[in-house]
Amino acid sequence: MKNVMVRLQEYMPQANGAERNLVRFLLEYPEEAGELSIHALAEKAYTSASTVIRFCKKLGFGGYREFLASLNYENAIRSENRKDISAEIQKEDSLEDIVDKVTYRSIQAMEDTRKLVDVEVLRQVVKVLERSRNIGLFGIGSSLLAARDMYLKLLRLNKPSTCNDDWHLQLVCARNMTADDAAIIISYSGITSEMITCARVLKERDVPIIAITRFTETALTALADYRLYVSSKELLIRTAATSSRISQLNMIDILFTAYVKSNYERDMEQLRRNLISKDARL
Repeated sequence: MKNVMVRLQEYMPQANGAERNLVRFLLEYPEEAGELSIHALAEKAYTSASTVIRFCKKLGFGGYREFLASLNYENAIRSENRKDISAEIQKEDSLEDIVDKVTYRSIQAMEDTRKLVDVEVLRQVVKVLERSRNIGLFGIGSSLLAARDMYLKLLRLNKPSTCNDDWHLQLVCARNMTADDAAIIISYSGITSEMITCARVLKERDVPIIAITRFTETALTALADYRLYVSSKELLIRTAATSSRISQLNMIDILFTAYVKSNYERDMEQLRRNLISKDARL
């Protein structure tokens, strides 16, 4: 089942006027919405049935029936007694509150990311990486941490890849890549200007683009050939990336593990060969 609530939350910032009322109603009254016909839901959300159908397809569902089935399934398994510790950090919070809230956000971000994974897209991405001559990794700020993590993982497999800390060098890398390579662009917002510049260059050079980003329509998703969506409980304007970074690293782990499994014997042997043992006496 495709997760409905996560997709609604991620889609909300880009929803247009008619869609916004619909998303708001679905998020506030999911149980009631699960009992409504398409026309009754449209009436409740002050929109039309055709808008509801288009909206369901935008979220990745075949139509209203599939959307409703997923919503009702999610309603059935949602825990009514789960402690709500998802609120923002407050000045009066105790250290215990901070531990709970930060931990909850990280766990929830990973769980929501799991629900956003399209296994078929993941399978296609693994095939692209397998046949690529070189993998270019792109990201700035906290996203660079995830890109560098993937670089270190690929290094242990002896899979050619590049990851530059300097954005200008990332742009040079993009200009030197070809259709025989593959690019992984990591940007939670999907609107970082430097990453969009690199993506446009890569597009011009017919390089397959894999985007690790949030579930919404952005300049990056429009340019990407493959989209691996991550979730986060953060605002786009924030002082530091926390749960978004966790989501990105989680997706990197998923992608790398799926890649290793595609040629298990070869890759496991390579990982064993590059294992650096630790001397417990030091």
